[in-house]
Amino acid sequence: MMNPARRNRALQCTAIAVGLLPAAALIIAALTDDLGANPIERVTHVTGDWTLRFLLSSLAVTPLRRLFGWSWVAPLRRTLGLTAFGYACSHFLTYLVLDHFFDWRSIVEDVLERRYVTAGFSGFLCLVLLAATSTRAMMQRLGRRWASLHRLAYLAAVLGVIHFLWLAKADLREPLVYAAVLTLLLGLRLGFRLVRSRSRKPSPKAAKSQISGA
Repeated sequence: MMNPARRNRALQCTAIAVGLLPAAALIIAALTDDLGANPIERVTHVTGDWTLRFLLSSLAVTPLRRLFGWSWVAPLRRTLGLTAFGYACSHFLTYLVLDHFFDWRSIVEDVLERRYVTAGFSGFLCLVLLAATSTRAMMQRLGRRWASLHRLAYLAAVLGVIHFLWLAKADLREPLVYAAVLTLLLGLRLGFRLVRSRSRKPSPKAAKSQISGA
């Protein structure tokens, strides 16, 4: 039987390999001139889609662990989150380099005037902050504040879904699927908090006995 440390390494390696597959497919498509009539748009969409997919996957780790007792998935949250950040960087660099050719004035105008760009850029900044504080050293340095800070992952996901919804013009089916998944994850998080808060409150009988025994 595989020991926990070896199983954890195997899971991490598998998650990293799966995370690299979309990037590898995109590189192969570029090398074989198979990106379609608008290569920049294709790269932008693929990297944006996988950013959301891996980000939502990372947020699904805790619900899966709590609902089904899958403690083995816990280490994957960080890996999936960093994979999402990698695709977010590719998405942003495509916009910065290939779409705008480092035209900073045009980029600033885009961020300020186009609401879907504003939402996407704000979500990207959240992911930058999360990635910068994802190390064990930062966890120890920030202490309890680390968990509060990393709730920004939910804000990043919300902004990412809004970015996609505002970007889509006619066909809203795909962004609405992401919105539904995110709503489910947020609902589960709220449900877990309510259950935890109720479990901490003493029952009426216990509270009465405490008062009478005081």
